[in-house]
Amino acid sequence: MLQKAVSLSVNMVKTLEYTTEAKVMVPPLNFAMVAPGVYRSGHPNRQNFPFLIKLGLKSIIYLSSDNFNEELDQFVHEQQIQVFHYRIDGNKEPFMEIEQKEISSALVKVLDVRNHPVLIHCNKGKHRIGCLIGCLRKLQKWSMTSIFDEYRRFAGSKVLADQEFIEIFSEHVPYDPEYKPGWL
Repeated sequence: MLQKAVSLSVNMVKTLEYTTEAKVMVPPLNFAMVAPGVYRSGHPNRQNFPFLIKLGLKSIIYLSSDNFNEELDQFVHEQQIQVFHYRIDGNKEPFMEIEQKEISSALVKVLDVRNHPVLIHCNKGKHRIGCLIGCLRKLQKWSMTSIFDEYRRFAGSKVLADQEFIEIFSEHVPYDPEYKPGWL
């Protein structure tokens, strides 16, 4: 009987903890709206979950060679959020470069409104995401100056290899025109 009461008490505290968390909306590191229904950020953690719930995400695109941590994996399962995981390492001079095919494949998911609202994230929400968003902006016919300005706002000083990647990105993105977003 005592064990049952302790168990009940522990469960109530956990519920209260989460309820308290839910009152404070904390976006993930480097969070921003890219376009209606498309968001970017660094790797979300537990304190970001109430904020993510408010977004009503249908999917997450994760660009990293790392696996999801257990907490985030449980969260996406509970919220029934589909995860598209692209095992991408960032550009590193002189020999490591993101595969254009990987970015193209991820862009196909971004350009399908059936996946919206979607959160695109990597570890810190800077370089890999910056490359993907830069390539998206090319598809939107943004000027290279505007693309690089946006990239630097999030990435800071490490820019050369990524900007070069964005500039030479020429991979075909075979999205389905029937499900493309209105902002493309």
